[in-house]
Amino acid sequence: MERAILALEDGHFFYGYAFSGFKLKETGGEVIFNTSMTGYQEILTDPSYKGQIVVMTGAEIGNYGINDEDDQSDRIWVNGFVVKDVPTNYSNYRAKKSLREYLEENNVIGIFGVDTRAVVRVLRDYGVMKGYIGIGDIPPQEAVRKARSVPDISELNLVKEVSTPKVYRWTQKSWKWPEGYTEQTEFHYKVAVIDYGVKKDILRLLADRNLELICFPHNVSAEEVLSINPDGIFLSNGPGDPAILTYQIQQIKKLIASEKPIFGICLGHQLLSWAFGSKTYKLEFGHHGGNHPVKNLKTGKVEITAQNHNYATDESKLPQDVEITHINLNDNTVEGMRHKNYPVFSIQHHPEAAPGPHDSFYIFDEFYNLIKACKK
Repeated sequence: MERAILALEDGHFFYGYAFSGFKLKETGGEVIFNTSMTGYQEILTDPSYKGQIVVMTGAEIGNYGINDEDDQSDRIWVNGFVVKDVPTNYSNYRAKKSLREYLEENNVIGIFGVDTRAVVRVLRDYGVMKGYIGIGDIPPQEAVRKARSVPDISELNLVKEVSTPKVYRWTQKSWKWPEGYTEQTEFHYKVAVIDYGVKKDILRLLADRNLELICFPHNVSAEEVLSINPDGIFLSNGPGDPAILTYQIQQIKKLIASEKPIFGICLGHQLLSWAFGSKTYKLEFGHHGGNHPVKNLKTGKVEITAQNHNYATDESKLPQDVEITHINLNDNTVEGMRHKNYPVFSIQHHPEAAPGPHDSFYIFDEFYNLIKACKK
């Protein structure tokens, strides 16, 4: 067991102990906190967390281990992982290894014994900030200096690091007992997926609805997407600041003009905001967790949602032909919108529930029904 330090750029620092990443020794990134009580495997493998050090607010993380089914991508993407306590034993019938083993295999630093409540209090009071984790007896002043030298996430194109390098086809459906994962063989419509860092459970829920998915890299041109004559287009989640993705925004404008049905989630939603003529702004400490209340303005119902984003749509700059469909009840930020003249809509939160509640599964049905209506 080696001592470790978490330092923030404003001068705060917290001691703990490393339980993985001993070869790496140090890491940096934007420090955020996640309020999900479970789902750490899905959080670790969500490409949207690229560039971030994740602090979990749950008291104990790792008690049900790691399995072979819940990964949301092919690797861990977080820059570092901070928990209050990590158990030495795990218990779950699907588990194959411990959290420590999983982080160590992926060369990701995990530290425990940190006063995570104090870390969260600082982030809530002063906002999200850059941070540094070092293993060993590192002087606090040196750790803070290194935290301040971490590149700002708004200056990094993280999407190009997490997106697929080539076109691929997806047919795997959602996991069900006792079959596990099965393949979709009956397709009603073809959907072009632009992969900015897409999660596997999003693709599975689309495949569940008899959609044939052709997935493209983040820098695909609108012309290449339209060349397969898709019945619909999906814009995925992903990491970083949408403002720097100017090429992607220009391609989305062309896709909107094609009048194809378009559905965006998280980063896809934010890129649509820019394509519509609005902007995004950075939230003070972001929305990260599985317990955020969102109101559907069309039905009046409140959904409990999973969220992971640091940026929000600037409502004041949305044009009049864009309607807000969902709002966050914690801070009234935009959680969903649709265009009044084009078959385009988007959701800021994560309706795929990986991790999180299933309240928003219906949104995938809305996409299917929109495609169906446009085909008539």
